[in-house]
Amino acid sequence: MDIESFKADLTNTGYQEVLEKTYAPNQFIETHKHPFRARAVITAGEMTISWGGTVSREYRVGDIFEIEAGDEHSEQYGPTGATYLVGRKFPA
Repeated sequence: MDIESFKADLTNTGYQEVLEKTYAPNQFIETHKHPFRARAVITAGEMTISWGGTVSREYRVGDIFEIEAGDEHSEQYGPTGATYLVGRKFPA
């Protein structure tokens, strides 16, 4: 999926914000949660998301990930960091 199609899909499915986020090499973000649903596509680098400290998944360029509002998770960015385009959908 190309970036413009991904942005259009986010807008068409009710995501209120679309942002580009960039993280430093090997950056780690402790367990946290968001008040919004997130859907993102990796555009550079790689990252690993862990849920509940037991389930982890690695994402690379072109991979799409989703995190539901309120899901506790941590984020580990790869040796070159990561950039992704993310849509945020806030509950009504």
